[in-house]
Amino acid sequence: MSTTPLAVLDLIPRSSGDSTATAVGNAVDLARHAERFGYRRYWFAEHHLNPGVLGASPAVSIALVAGATSTIRVGSAGVQLGHRQPLATVEEFGLLDAVYPGRLDLGLGRSIGRQRPAPPDSNGAGQPTVAAVSAYASNRGGGAHETEQRTGNGLLLPKQYDFGRLLATSATKVTTLLHLLQQPGAYTPDYDSQISDILALLGGTYVSPGGVGVRAYPGEGAAVEVWILGASGGSSATVAGERGLRFAASYHHSPSTVIDAVEAYRAAFRPSAELDRPHVSVSADVVVAETDDQAAVLASGYGLWVRSIRSGEGAIPFPTPEEAARHEWSAEDRELVRDRVETQLVGSPQTVADKLEQLRDATGADELAITTITHDHADRVRSYRLLAEEWARRGHLEGTPQ
Repeated sequence: MSTTPLAVLDLIPRSSGDSTATAVGNAVDLARHAERFGYRRYWFAEHHLNPGVLGASPAVSIALVAGATSTIRVGSAGVQLGHRQPLATVEEFGLLDAVYPGRLDLGLGRSIGRQRPAPPDSNGAGQPTVAAVSAYASNRGGGAHETEQRTGNGLLLPKQYDFGRLLATSATKVTTLLHLLQQPGAYTPDYDSQISDILALLGGTYVSPGGVGVRAYPGEGAAVEVWILGASGGSSATVAGERGLRFAASYHHSPSTVIDAVEAYRAAFRPSAELDRPHVSVSADVVVAETDDQAAVLASGYGLWVRSIRSGEGAIPFPTPEEAARHEWSAEDRELVRDRVETQLVGSPQTVADKLEQLRDATGADELAITTITHDHADRVRSYRLLAEEWARRGHLEGTPQ
């Protein structure tokens, strides 16, 4: 039986009542456990201006965890290129690779950025929001997904979340975010061009627009695995395929379009020096406990947490089950989070492993990236342990969890 490695996708969540120091310490502790449990990778996402999600700098987070572990691969899922420059990214990962050689995954993702230079407003910031978000949303690709669908093996592909609502609720926040992350007057280059620059800098083949060869120190020759992240069948999937790179698709973030994403990637794939065949990781939101009922309690704060993101306020500190139970849900709020709640994989080890096998088989995933958030850190660690033990029992995991 072939194995299907598991990875951890960590947002560095902060639970209600916890400090930033506690949340960061929990990430380091979880990484140590994940290494013993047999997870292949430990990835960090990048998010900003969220009180309950603290993973603002993948490179810094990677350094903290790499120093506390010895064998597990560590990486980004991913670096947001909407406001990042290729050279800075390559140099950061070059430094990390120098200290932790052969363990680095450089995951790269599209993100919202200024699409063209804009005149400054009264605060010195551009006015990019409508154009930036519209361009980002329109480049997602894939079908409309206006109704719930099922794959041939029964995997739920829910009605797609309306990203137009994100535009309506988050315009001010996006404008502020870009003002704080990007230099005045700066804009985001074409995504494919950014990937080209990063690969050239890593490979020592970069030539400036003026025809001058430039070498990145540190960074050139770094033994990093380059991944492209994508939530749909848009440009990210195409760029990853055409360049023969590894691709990470998101069932946890955009469940309606995960099949579009992997199909577009495979259709565009061209063999490269890195890969002779497509290689896909698919992410999933997971909570595991000893029984289905216990897991449902631990996951009960998830809907409220997703609501905070989609309402434009930013991810709240993850609530306790008691805090979640006190929330009075409107029909509109329930619809706002329905796709994410219905595709969170929650239950006993057997229940969740069955669902993960369904997701793997529907997408043809070579690996699965697991993101788990519970209020109590011990419950989160136990969730990852129980899943690894069941996955190993089924012969899907390399080695035996310790």
